[in-house]
Amino acid sequence: MSNERPTAEELRQGITVEIVQGDENVQAEDTEPIIGEVATIYGDEPEGPQVELKSGVVGHVQSIVTDE
Repeated sequence: MSNERPTAEELRQGITVEIVQGDENVQAEDTEPIIGEVATIYGDEPEGPQVELKSGVVGHVQSIVTDE
C-alpha cells in the first residue's frame, strides 16, 4: 500500500475519498480526515487534488477509500 496521494485524473465523481480541509494542517496528528463521495473535482494542488464532496465540504484528497 503506497501513501502517494491520487492525482485529479485518478478521481471520479461518486468515489469515496478521505480529505482534509484547506485550513487544517495536513501533517497534524489530531486532524480528523473527512470521508465522503466526490461531487466535483477542481484539480491538482500541492496539498492533493481539491474536490468538493456531495456533503458540500471542500478539501484536498489524501487517499481513495477502498471497500475491503
